[in-house]
Amino acid sequence: MDTASLWVTARLALCVTPLLLCAALPLAYFIVFSRVKGKKIIEATCNLPLVLPPTVLGFYLLVAMGPNSPLGEGWETFTGSRLIFSFSGLVIGSMVYSLPFAIQPLKTSFAKLDTRLIESAYILGLSPIKTFFRVILPNSLGGVASAGVLIFAHTVGEFGVALMIGGSVPGQTRVASISIFEHVEMLDYAGAASLSIVLLIFSYIVLLIMGSIK
Repeated sequence: MDTASLWVTARLALCVTPLLLCAALPLAYFIVFSRVKGKKIIEATCNLPLVLPPTVLGFYLLVAMGPNSPLGEGWETFTGSRLIFSFSGLVIGSMVYSLPFAIQPLKTSFAKLDTRLIESAYILGLSPIKTFFRVILPNSLGGVASAGVLIFAHTVGEFGVALMIGGSVPGQTRVASISIFEHVEMLDYAGAASLSIVLLIFSYIVLLIMGSIK
């Protein structure tokens, strides 16, 4: 079994999950509670990876993070290494790809909150930031947990974006889904089956966890 690809996959998911949760919390808060005009455009942009083919998204990310782009050039100047076909680039691409799976459960959880709790916090003098951390977040832990599980599971299973951004560098960017594809291409069905059964069991466990989260 290609344990190196499983380790890269687990490391990727463990990096992406907390980083994306931190990025998605203020975005979901803005989408639910903000009254700014045009927020529907921001929400649609966040949800775009849901409907965009992964290879198309991967292509645009490849262009945006390439060595000739401002982001890729700045990254190379700062770190001395290229962003694409690196683990860091894979993390950024995975965060973009899994963004809707973080936003949706958080948005649903925030929208279910009793607005009287939030209004009471404001009346008692709490600032919006303190209200978020003392009222909104503690009453949305189910949504946060669901978002975390979905991000982790979606990152583990991604293929198109991972292949476009990370390629297949052994021990660095070759995740389990890419390794399965390569085993099949080489007609090594036993190798593909051993990795597939691991992902199958993992996916089933994720569904059980999601079913137990209230």
